[in-house]
Amino acid sequence: MSAEASSPAAKPAPPASARPPRYVPGWGVRITLALCLIGVAIVRTLPGIEGMPSPWNDLALANILTLILSFIAGMTLLVWFTAFSSHPGLLRWMAVAAVLLAIGGFFSLFRFVGVSGDMFLTFEPRWITPADRAIGALTPAAENADLATTTDDDFPQFLGPERRNWVPGPELARDWKANPPKELWRRPIGAGWSAFSVANGYAVTMEQRGDEEWVACYRVDNGEPVWGHAITARHENPLGGVGPRGTPTIHAGRVYALGATGVLRCLDGNTGELLWQDDLRARYGLDAVTDETLVQWGRAASPLIVDDLVVVPAGGPRESAKSLIAFKTETGEVAWEGGYDQISYASPVLATLAGVQQILIVNEKTASGHDPKTGELLWSHDWPGNEAVPPAAAGEDPRTRLALLPGNSSQDAASSQPVPLPGDRLLLTKGYGGGAALLQFAGDAGPEKISTGKIAETLWRNPKALETKFTNVSVIGEHVYGLSNGYLECIELATGDKTWKKNRQQNYGHGQVLGVGNLLLVQAEDGHVALVEANPEKFVELASLPVLNDKTWNNLCLSGNRLLVRNSREAVCLELPTISGEAAPAP
Repeated sequence: MSAEASSPAAKPAPPASARPPRYVPGWGVRITLALCLIGVAIVRTLPGIEGMPSPWNDLALANILTLILSFIAGMTLLVWFTAFSSHPGLLRWMAVAAVLLAIGGFFSLFRFVGVSGDMFLTFEPRWITPADRAIGALTPAAENADLATTTDDDFPQFLGPERRNWVPGPELARDWKANPPKELWRRPIGAGWSAFSVANGYAVTMEQRGDEEWVACYRVDNGEPVWGHAITARHENPLGGVGPRGTPTIHAGRVYALGATGVLRCLDGNTGELLWQDDLRARYGLDAVTDETLVQWGRAASPLIVDDLVVVPAGGPRESAKSLIAFKTETGEVAWEGGYDQISYASPVLATLAGVQQILIVNEKTASGHDPKTGELLWSHDWPGNEAVPPAAAGEDPRTRLALLPGNSSQDAASSQPVPLPGDRLLLTKGYGGGAALLQFAGDAGPEKISTGKIAETLWRNPKALETKFTNVSVIGEHVYGLSNGYLECIELATGDKTWKKNRQQNYGHGQVLGVGNLLLVQAEDGHVALVEANPEKFVELASLPVLNDKTWNNLCLSGNRLLVRNSREAVCLELPTISGEAAPAP
């Protein structure tokens, strides 16, 4: 008998048609889908858990991860259905075609217009002309503005007369149902995140109208435009939006405005006539692509006036960047440059700490103080965010130190102002895991010690408090109020401990706050305005009013009892009810 005959016959493989059909996904696909679903549930739950460390307390990260996990789940199911299932071939290819047609059809009908502060994507129909291009040029009235006269109701610069994000009054009525705010006017406005500044009943702001960046002046009483000045400049970022970010400064009858592309203008406040201007990109040899690589979200600072100087963040190539630059207010001549750290999105502030008057600025990786007359760096404090860095060595060159610090103005941007406080203290806040810190300068040190960069101590650092992405805080009494990742919270200034925080259902989003006496005006990201008690023990919302109908990242401006709010589409002036004409006691 042959070997072939004695061996058992091999069983032939069953034909493909005899294999069991696959009409439902296998275990590998089911597990992938289950893991994606569990992942979505986890990342969406974490931001609502009190005390969750950054970045897991950030709803923006949750939304990004939700989008990624949903995409993975959808693609997994589609690949299985088209390549591995036993459904008829025609049906499988029809599914692929349907998905591609749906995606292509959606993007052919709708354009991506931006994101919210929590990274919700927004779209608008393509047949609608973008608002900043549809609005056209400004048509001013045939009159001049008197911005040289000052009044008690002036709000002449970013965050108010003293850049404190707090004003003493008027004493606002607490019941808006019994005595509601009155809308004085509403008008379309060019795009941008600039706020209003007011002097003598005239309000100025910046706006994008097509390819032109405007500085515009309006009457506060009726909203009518008085004058406008335009240059050809346009900043546009898919995530950050279109238009200028800085707020103009009114001083001695002039208007100083820094545009998103780095053009600083000095205008006659009477007519809007250009007196002088300086292009920071050209000054530092930067083209648009390079500049926006360094400062992706556009230059956002508001000019600071110190004596006869106007001071703004400078920038430049990373290897030779300057933190600040000062110009003569009369002529535009450069007076000095100071600092070595790349710029961020904060604005300079004038303060006196340890007996030394200085200009404070938050840069890309540091906070620093500078001599107002020369720009000389007086001190520098590491402020890179939430990553630990080794302590500075005694006498370490600040330029060498910068190389050791993490931080990037495009990824973990610093936007919030340094807040000088009584007792030679300085409060710093930052989003993207930075949190808050309170610094104590040696009160009896005087110029000699502060000029060596010696800060007495960091009183506290809390990375879970006051994560202010692109908003600022109000200090009232010994407590700090601010929007931390979109949730209003109160922090005890002495300790950095949180006394309360709004829950998820009471989210104002990434809007803005303004302290008024012992109250807070909150401009929510969705456009409504709320009145909140500055109560250190608990959150108390006294009133709420729908005002704007689109994403609102712009700061508030209060001139007397007239509240000016705006976003990238429209501006509104409200007359707020008051109890009396007297200001509330200073905190």
